[in-house]
Amino acid sequence: MNLITDPWIPVVRQDGTLDAIRPWQVVERQNPVMEIKAPRPDFQGALYQFLIGLLQTCFSPEGEDTWLEYWQEMPDEDQLQDVFARVQDAFELENSSGPAFMQDFLLPDGDSKEIATLFIDAPGGNTIKKNLDHFTKRNYLNCLCPSCTATALFTLQTNAPSGGSGHRVGLRGGGPLTTLLVLENNKRNLWENLWLNILNNEELAPADLIDGSILPWLCKSRLSDKKQITVPGDVHDLQMYWGMPRRIRLGKNAGQGTCDICGADSSVRYTDYRTKKHGTNYEGAWLHPLTPYRFDPQKKEAPLSLKGQQGGLGYRHWLGLVMQDHGNGDRGAISVQFFQEERFVSLGKERTVSLWCFGFDMDNMKARCWYDSHFPVLYLGIKQRENLIGWAGELIQVARSIVSMLRGAVKSAWFNRPKDAKGDMSMIDAEFWQGTESDFYHLLHKLAELPGETRMAPPDIYQHWFKTMEKNVFQIFESVTLGSTPEGLDLKRIILARQTLKKNFYGNKEVTKLRKRASEEANK
Repeated sequence: MNLITDPWIPVVRQDGTLDAIRPWQVVERQNPVMEIKAPRPDFQGALYQFLIGLLQTCFSPEGEDTWLEYWQEMPDEDQLQDVFARVQDAFELENSSGPAFMQDFLLPDGDSKEIATLFIDAPGGNTIKKNLDHFTKRNYLNCLCPSCTATALFTLQTNAPSGGSGHRVGLRGGGPLTTLLVLENNKRNLWENLWLNILNNEELAPADLIDGSILPWLCKSRLSDKKQITVPGDVHDLQMYWGMPRRIRLGKNAGQGTCDICGADSSVRYTDYRTKKHGTNYEGAWLHPLTPYRFDPQKKEAPLSLKGQQGGLGYRHWLGLVMQDHGNGDRGAISVQFFQEERFVSLGKERTVSLWCFGFDMDNMKARCWYDSHFPVLYLGIKQRENLIGWAGELIQVARSIVSMLRGAVKSAWFNRPKDAKGDMSMIDAEFWQGTESDFYHLLHKLAELPGETRMAPPDIYQHWFKTMEKNVFQIFESVTLGSTPEGLDLKRIILARQTLKKNFYGNKEVTKLRKRASEEANK
């Protein structure tokens, strides 16, 4: 299969028809493609990134005028087909004598692996040995069609977690978060969602020649067996879209049958691959355009890509994903920053944009969960954005201090020796964040409507947030501590823990500051 000339990307068209398309068909005008329809959520995100990477590599706009031209009217099908045709030789999935998509240029030998181990959430050898594969079972993936094989390869290479000694992590680190701008309007098509995330040549230098410095499978792998590292200056910046840390080569065609992922009947199926250690070891200050990062305020350490976290994604992450969270040093992806600073005005207020954020929550080599969330992207002027970063940061900081306080109080109510108590308390945090989320976004939209010249947020914002914090912290404490059977209750311990929680809550520095600002209106 050739990923440029063969139809392999699963999509849904305007009339609801399911189809498989070639990449250039995203600009077809008759019964246009509306959305990707992948069989797995991680495949959905990977296929978006594949198409964005292909457009950024082969069809990046010279400047904002060109970007806007293709935003207002899609390019012709022939135009896109022609530019993609220039790289079609690099996108063969199987090529016994040369380059093959996302595979080591020449891999004469290696350890044989079942095709299922391409999947990040597949049970590892130790999990199977201990019979711990309760949720993701062994032997459920034995054969993959070419489409699912190509997507699985790309998904692994772009998100590669730690794979043991010598098996390298992805360019963004293992299990990175990806953030993509998408339109919320139901009438939008796939082209619009892809084009929103494309940078112009002034922001990301284009390629004079598409070779192994961009598509690493076109040349011999930069082996890291002698501790060789690959830093941004060693290759073209566009390799960030095509990072390939793992040395992989697909096995032979297993013949006709059904794909265990998509259920399609295929004349070509893959059951295994071979792999070797010491592929490309990406290190240094990589800044992938589609990923948010945490920056060291002392500028001594390289930026770290933000990862999926236990407990999921919520409004506490909104600031760092969409703008920048000064408290944590988190900053939104380059594509998101550029969109808000330069491009938002091109769309106007009538087009509602959100941030689609997704990724695996990894515990070293083990995938604990897949997270997939949408966050609002607000239409703001420069001054409004500066104000909102400060105001939203204040609200989030208060909530962070309180959730920590709540967790400690619950442990004190549950355990006689809370400091020695082990176990997962993330459900307490999750209940608090979920319980306060709608209030946060309600206040956020109110703050976003204020003129840029506004010096201070209205006191009623702080009053509302204080009441939200007060209500939730005590309600959640009581529901989780008094919800046990009578035999399991230690009322004395619960009462003492609540008294301590009350004292800590009203005496908390962040809460005191919040109440002071809330009371300013009453004192006028």
